[in-house]
Amino acid sequence: MSSRDEILSAIRSRKRAATARPQPFPIPALPEDPIRTFAKRASLANAVVHELDSLDAVPAAIAELLRARNMEVAVHLPPDPAVDAIDWSGAPGLERRKTLPGQDSAAVNFAPFAIAETGTLVFCASPERPASWHFRPGLEIAILKACDIETKLETVIAKVKASGRLPHTINLVTGPSRTGDIEQTLELGAHGPKALVIFIVKD
Repeated sequence: MSSRDEILSAIRSRKRAATARPQPFPIPALPEDPIRTFAKRASLANAVVHELDSLDAVPAAIAELLRARNMEVAVHLPPDPAVDAIDWSGAPGLERRKTLPGQDSAAVNFAPFAIAETGTLVFCASPERPASWHFRPGLEIAILKACDIETKLETVIAKVKASGRLPHTINLVTGPSRTGDIEQTLELGAHGPKALVIFIVKD
């Protein structure tokens, strides 16, 4: 037997000591209800969060938001039937555009889910809700129904799978785009919107 064979034989003969399996990691309970927790943690990530009583209040809130930011009172809308179903007559001065948004534009989109644990919006890409919509505008306005806020990511993934239609892309958005790569200085809008505003609709 060669020295190599002796070494390999000695290694194979060794038995690993039995070790106890670690205890499953207990997921800590969130201290508050999902809506409050989501709003708090999204705000910590530099998102602006407003609560509205109904979808009918969305157009006027958007128009007021744009005027307060001294922006053009116009929004770019994706080809989403849910967006078209909003009663936009509540903001007669708000211009709606079906063209692609640019870096100085505001764009609106529905968020089908959100994660309270991290203050994250979950966007499932589809022809009606293009993934590019979250990278092109300077200001992204997300409409989120309170009932679509889940406690954790695992619950959202399970619901997406249960829908029977897996999207080709899932974008997880926590606050506006940012980077600290350049001289360790935080820069907003590096890879997407400089600002993110979330309207949580209660009903």
